[in-house]
Amino acid sequence: MGIFGKDRPEGIKVVLIDDEKELVAAIKGFLEPRNFLVKCAYDGISGLKIIREENPDIVVLDIMMPEMDGRDVLLELKKDENTKNIPVIMLTARDEQFEIDYGIELGANAYLTKPYRARQLLEQIDNILNL
Repeated sequence: MGIFGKDRPEGIKVVLIDDEKELVAAIKGFLEPRNFLVKCAYDGISGLKIIREENPDIVVLDIMMPEMDGRDVLLELKKDENTKNIPVIMLTARDEQFEIDYGIELGANAYLTKPYRARQLLEQIDNILNL
């Protein structure tokens, strides 16, 4: 059954970074009943701070945000010895193929476009953490 809440009694730590507060609330509301511990940030700078404090199992990251965009957050994560191995899922409205390719090239483990399906996000998390 994968990580859908059964295999890790301590919970799976997720940092969710997106400036769309309603989307963040919806994802958090979907993941938390499934044994995920979700920390949220609404801009890249705050998100980086939370990642460094929490050392999450996975990060879900938007691209277009105030302060610091998601690509810059991803670059910072991948060049830091303490965070470079944390898996990242890009979840963004940027659906052009060159954006997808660039996100993967920068180190994202997966790239999902908005509007997203909650089940698809859960399956991506499951796939990445069970590699």
